[in-house]
Amino acid sequence: MSERIPGADKKNISSKSRNEVYPIQEAGILDSSGEQVQTEAKIQEKLKELCTCPPQGVIAKLITNVAIGAVIWGLIWSLTGKESLPGGSIFGIVCLYFCSVIGGKIMQLIKIPGLPPLPPFLGMLIAGFLIRNIEFVSKVIVIKVKWGIIFRNIALSIILSLAGLGLDAKALNKLKAVCFRLCLGPCITEACSAAVLSHFIMKFPWVWGFMLGFVLGAVSPAVVVLSMLMLQRQGLGVDQGIPTLLIAAASIDDIVAITGFNIFLGMAFSSGSTFRSILRGVVEVVIGAGAGCLLGFFITYFPSKDQKSIAWKRAFFVIGLSAFSLLCSKRFGFPGSGGLCVIVLSFLAGMAWSNEKKAVQDVVTFAWQISQPFLFGLIGAEISVSSLGLETVGLCLATMFSALMIRIVATFLLVSGSGFHWKEKLFIALAWIPKATVQHFWPVSMDSPGG
Repeated sequence: MSERIPGADKKNISSKSRNEVYPIQEAGILDSSGEQVQTEAKIQEKLKELCTCPPQGVIAKLITNVAIGAVIWGLIWSLTGKESLPGGSIFGIVCLYFCSVIGGKIMQLIKIPGLPPLPPFLGMLIAGFLIRNIEFVSKVIVIKVKWGIIFRNIALSIILSLAGLGLDAKALNKLKAVCFRLCLGPCITEACSAAVLSHFIMKFPWVWGFMLGFVLGAVSPAVVVLSMLMLQRQGLGVDQGIPTLLIAAASIDDIVAITGFNIFLGMAFSSGSTFRSILRGVVEVVIGAGAGCLLGFFITYFPSKDQKSIAWKRAFFVIGLSAFSLLCSKRFGFPGSGGLCVIVLSFLAGMAWSNEKKAVQDVVTFAWQISQPFLFGLIGAEISVSSLGLETVGLCLATMFSALMIRIVATFLLVSGSGFHWKEKLFIALAWIPKATVQHFWPVSMDSPGG
């Protein structure tokens, strides 16, 4: 029998463990060295791309894009001459567009934890504002009023058609009493409050005060819906139906605001008695709704379903007829009917297309993303600090915030008796603060004769 040497087992175990550890360590060293080699190889490839002749990769892409822009600019310059040079309208519009795009991208990079991302249009507004109010920039980037009106109205027609397509007919049919009160009450309350305050504080005529009131009184469906969808994903307020209530009511709120604005817009630019002015406002609403019904009925059936690229053709008709309605309503002497016509025609068409509406919405959304910088950049460029005194700004802020506080109190009272906790009622009241969509209508009043 062989004798067992004391401690031999321990030595064998320790030697085995060392033999197992060393290969793992060596494998880790090899892996890290392999990653280093791969990284160095990638860097060398990128350096080769940068130093190759002719250029490749990022340099080639940059040169190509610059060359495309130069060719397009050269073609436009050959057709328009001085208008494409610094100080010309086309040069100014192109510069404003790209500055607005950059401003929107910067705003998207700013992220606040727990809150929805900041809207790109805020950066676009700031870009337009800076271009107008930095002296040496405003001398180079000049846009004629006529061009500004055309581009702004085209972009406005696209966002209004998108709002019409976004209306949910089923949700509208299921509105209950509280939702109906929420559709009408807050908007009309803020509109009347702003009208009274602007008349006595800012000395606005009554008609212009109500125009301002209905513009300020509209809530932004884009902001509200985005926030409510975030709450739904987190399961907050779903049992009480708060997100559904606000999403359904937000769409009707805009229609009320646009209708009220259209009535007073028609009254503002008509001559004659007050009765005739009111009648003209009502007539403009009827014309807008009637024309919208006819055009909506037409694009429901044309193009027919058996045609190719039907979504693109439908989107073309929606955008084209919307722009036509908004621009030509002034030509026919009914400036207030265009916006309502756009919403009605797009809503009826979207309701008829049902499940096929999504493809059209995607195309119109793409068109809106392209045209959005025009609208907000031009609106921002309308604000001239030199023409605003501190007293004027103070009066404007006092009017706006006072009307908003009255709206919050009114909304809190309107949803009382509906089984909501006081915190939920306060949340609903504060959720109606965001503004964006119908506020685009205010430049329509400035573009009208005498505006």
